[in-house]
Amino acid sequence: MGSIEADNRQRAGIEDPPQHVAVIMDGNGRWAKQRGLPRTAGHREGARAVREVVTRARELGIPYLTLYAFSTQNWQRPSAEVEHLMDLLVEFCEKERKLMQDKRIRLRMIGRRDSLPAPARFAVESVETLTRQNKAMQLTIALSYGGREEIVAAARTLATRCLDGELRPDDIDEDTFAEALWTSDTPDPDLLIRTSGEVRVSNFLLWQIAYAEMVIETKCWPDFQAEDFDQALRIYQSRDRRFGGVGSPG
Repeated sequence: MGSIEADNRQRAGIEDPPQHVAVIMDGNGRWAKQRGLPRTAGHREGARAVREVVTRARELGIPYLTLYAFSTQNWQRPSAEVEHLMDLLVEFCEKERKLMQDKRIRLRMIGRRDSLPAPARFAVESVETLTRQNKAMQLTIALSYGGREEIVAAARTLATRCLDGELRPDDIDEDTFAEALWTSDTPDPDLLIRTSGEVRVSNFLLWQIAYAEMVIETKCWPDFQAEDFDQALRIYQSRDRRFGGVGSPG
């Protein structure tokens, strides 16, 4: 950990940060409605919040950040809204590729990339390729993603391996299953943040968040700022993580 990140943590009062933070970025539409604006305005402002949180996570030396950007169920939204979201994705990739290179951030996508429109898929994959060797932080974007879909896909992969004779059913344990998930090269989240005050996980990283601490932020995502991210990390470090045990004494 570089001295700059350590100094940033000290100033923010964060002594024991999580290794992996996952965020359900909720409330773009509600934010826009409260202001009499179209939902697209909320999504655009939400993109600004993404940049702020990514930048702050990097400043604090958080190794892994995963953002829930678009679920498999979101394809059911009005076509004009979906098209705008895909356009924003392309714009984000074009605008932030320099930031990710300069800050040595690796971009990864999890989800059904074959369901993305070609321009959006190309934009994401081009930045993935560009940043593949970056080691300072991994930014994972969940796009066309669903936790149940991911688990089903992993089960199919393992079933195929068994049928092919590569694996015996008795050899399948938690580690084997985790290796078949889309997040196989990423540690499980330590902290899950959800904005807009909703208290549900919305089909996000269902396997991976088994022991994640949760922080519910009442602000809608477009209002979520670096200081709110810092506060969530301070709440996290105040928790007594038990992992099914009895916790620390005293």
